[in-house]
Amino acid sequence: MDLRRIRQFVVLAETLNFRRAAERLHMAQPPLSVSIQKLEAELGAKLFTRESSGVVLTPSGRAVLVEARKLLFHGSQLSESARHALDGTGGTLRIGFVGSAIHGMLQKLLPLYRAEYPGVELILREATSVSIIQQLEDRVLDIGLVRVPLLQSSPVKLLQLEPDVFTAALPRGSPLAEKWPLRLSDMATESFIMYSPNHAAGLHSAALLACQHAGFIPKVSQQAIQVQTVLALVESGLGVALVPSIMQRYNSDRIIYRPLADVLPDASIGLALAYMEDTESSAAVRFRQLATREFQLEALR
Repeated sequence: MDLRRIRQFVVLAETLNFRRAAERLHMAQPPLSVSIQKLEAELGAKLFTRESSGVVLTPSGRAVLVEARKLLFHGSQLSESARHALDGTGGTLRIGFVGSAIHGMLQKLLPLYRAEYPGVELILREATSVSIIQQLEDRVLDIGLVRVPLLQSSPVKLLQLEPDVFTAALPRGSPLAEKWPLRLSDMATESFIMYSPNHAAGLHSAALLACQHAGFIPKVSQQAIQVQTVLALVESGLGVALVPSIMQRYNSDRIIYRPLADVLPDASIGLALAYMEDTESSAAVRFRQLATREFQLEALR
C-alpha cells in the first residue's frame, strides 16, 4: 500500500477540506482528489462524503483513519531503523568471541560500544577461532575476536589488538614453581595439556614451535579446545600447559603461573579482531574503529 496516499488521506481527514489539505501537502486539488478515489477503490469502501463546507468522514473512513495513523507511524519507524542501520547507530551486530577474550577485552569494549551506540542490538556467540572465521565467511557473524596465529587460508581480515606471549600454567605443588627464572626447557620431562590440532590449530602450532625452539617435543597427556579447558585440566593435576599470559587474570588457588625466560618472539600469540572487509556492516565498522582507538591508546599508556 502506497504510504504517500495514506498520508494524503490522513491530512484530508484532519482538515476535512480538499483545498486546505492540498495546500498542506503542497499539491494541487485534482491530483489529491484522484489519489483519494484510488484509495477508496483499493479499499472497496467510501471514506468521505461531500458537503457544502467540505467533506465528512464516513464510518469506514473513521475506522481507516485509526489504522492509517498507525501505519504512518510504523512507516516512519521503519525508515528510521533503516537509516540507523545504514549509519551504524542501529540494527544488530553479531560478535563471535573466543573464551579467553572474556578476560579483559570484552569487558573493555562492550561497555564503551554500548555507551556510544545504544541503538545497536548486540548478539554475542562464544566459539573457537576456526569456527568464528567460518561463520564470518558464511555471513553468520559480523565481527569476531579470535586468537592468533590462524593457519587456515581465508578472505577474513585480521587486526591484531592485543599481542601476547605464552606463560607456564603449573599445578600447585609442582617443583617447577620454585625455579626462578623458569625456562621452557625446564618443562621438557613434564606431561603437557595441549591444544587440539583440529579445533585450535594456531595455538597448537605456536605451542609446539615454542617447545621445539626450547629443544624438545612435548609429551602430550591431554588435549583441549578452549584455553579455559586447558586450565581446568591443569587445575586437576593432569599436566602443565602453555597459556596466553593474559589468562593470569583467571585466578585459581590450584594453578601457579610463571613467566618463561626462553620463549622466542616468533612464538608470540594474541587476540585479533576479524572482519570481512567487502561485506562489513556500518555497525561492524564502528566497532572496529572503537576497538582500534582503545587499544592504540592502551599501547601508549
